[in-house]
Amino acid sequence: MIDFTPSEEQQLIIETVRGFAGNEIRARARECDESGKLPDEVLAHLHELGLVANALPEAHGGGGERSAVTGVLVAEELAWGDLSIALAALSPSLLALPVADFGSPEQQAELLPRFSGESYVPGSLAAIEPRHDSDPLRPRTRARRDGDHYLLDGAKCLVPWQDGGELVLVLADDDGTPQAFLVPRDAAGLDATPDHYMGLLALPTVELTFSGVQLPASARLGGDAGADVAALVSRGRVGLAAMATGVTRAAFEVARDYAKQREAFGSPIAAKQAIAFKLADMAIEIDGLRLLVWEAAWRLDQGLDATREAALAIDQARRVALEVTDGAVQVLGGHGYTREYLPEMHLRNARGFACFEALTLV
Repeated sequence: MIDFTPSEEQQLIIETVRGFAGNEIRARARECDESGKLPDEVLAHLHELGLVANALPEAHGGGGERSAVTGVLVAEELAWGDLSIALAALSPSLLALPVADFGSPEQQAELLPRFSGESYVPGSLAAIEPRHDSDPLRPRTRARRDGDHYLLDGAKCLVPWQDGGELVLVLADDDGTPQAFLVPRDAAGLDATPDHYMGLLALPTVELTFSGVQLPASARLGGDAGADVAALVSRGRVGLAAMATGVTRAAFEVARDYAKQREAFGSPIAAKQAIAFKLADMAIEIDGLRLLVWEAAWRLDQGLDATREAALAIDQARRVALEVTDGAVQVLGGHGYTREYLPEMHLRNARGFACFEALTLV
């Protein structure tokens, strides 16, 4: 029997993160979207809460309390505040969690203390490729073994690239098997070009080109043992589906509250059947998506294979995120198309879930 009742500790985390998201993140969402800049003080404060560090092993300075269910609860609340800031706040997970799960003892000892220290350090993972059939489990970026080195060639896009990061974890084909490689951002042969998208305007992202980037054999995550990239991708899909739940919930709440206040022909438009039914359908879709996310996260915590559940969650998230945020814009009518209200930003951000992969991990 799966019990989705949050523990007392999880409920406290939900309330803490929700309060911070409402008071600090949501208040800066529009400003950050317009300026294209992240609020450094907010990221620093969120780091102090230990949202990623608490999941890292105690031996390397973390809290030793890894839980995918707790991770999705946090991800939903942060994304409810703002998707760009949420992705930035949890970006340390992109490096720290794969190293904790699959890194060699040397990699763990060198890298994990960076993410459990006093200062916020962003992480970066390159999974998406600039092609219509991009698949993180079948990357066309190649890592070719050459003696005691690897040579990396290919391209990635939508790669988080905040100031302060030193490494990027790159998914590449290694003799027919997807593997992950720790690549210095300043490596010779690595070129980073800023991306420009319709959403995530506050989150710096780049397109990477690898031209014979030479890496020591020790740069492969996990060393000779390698990494389970499929498991990494599943954790990314669960995390993204949780964030999609937060974005859709935020858009729905704005639309619901607007519909209760906006009057037409002497009564609130929420009383009109067409609007009421649309809002009801939106609420049903959000709750259904959340249950898929929780089931996938629960399986991860039980050590069970969650490939199917993660795939179902992200597939549902891609549909629901677009339908609900577009529905919110429709409920607001002409106001939904203006920057005075948040649903237009929610819609722009939600559109990206159709191609997002591994922008956060749980």
